Amino acid sequence: MSKVLEKIRSWASGPGSLTVLVVGLVAGLLVLASTGTFMVYANSEKFCGTACHEMEFLAAEYKGSIHDTNRSGVRATCNDCHVPHSYVPMYIAKLGLINDYWGHFVTGSINTKEKFEAKRAELAKRVWVDMKSNDSRECRHCHNSSKMDPERISDKAKVRHEKGRVEGLTCIDCHFAISHKEPDGPGPQEINAANKTEAAKK
Repeated sequence: MSKVLEKIRSWASGPGSLTVLVVGLVAGLLVLASTGTFMVYANSEKFCGTACHEMEFLAAEYKGSIHDTNRSGVRATCNDCHVPHSYVPMYIAKLGLINDYWGHFVTGSINTKEKFEAKRAELAKRVWVDMKSNDSRECRHCHNSSKMDPERISDKAKVRHEKGRVEGLTCIDCHFAISHKEPDGPGPQEINAANKTEAAKK
């Protein structure tokens, strides 16, 4: 062990150590820059809608929806709704994409429109449960209730929002399937009620 340490010391104090250090630093910066660049590109509408043919079905549904075209001209693209905006949750979500890659490249579980439609309800439920658990975090990134103009909100919306607040509802409980086709089966509120009933039985 002492001989190994001695060799490391002699190498570190040698004339080539600075060159290796600089090369390592440059290589590290290139890796970081390329990773950051890919992360930005992977969050783009172009990447989300075309990189995997499975997403082409959803991209077509999104076109013309209220998040794509509206009176204000402010658009919410794929990443605005489906990717966390804070760094740590975003990196965790990106690691979770391994499951998507597995399904895309290995099992081909949703690689045709027919397969996708067969799993639509399951996939939607997964998104709804996730959004329910984080209090619709991605929705609130753009829709800040404290910044809403009460003069421009209808009386019906005010009553419903207050009722939802009292009942512990979150955005996704009511505002689901606004950018994609609604799947058959129960919606977020029904799923939540069923989960509570199951939990009460245990």
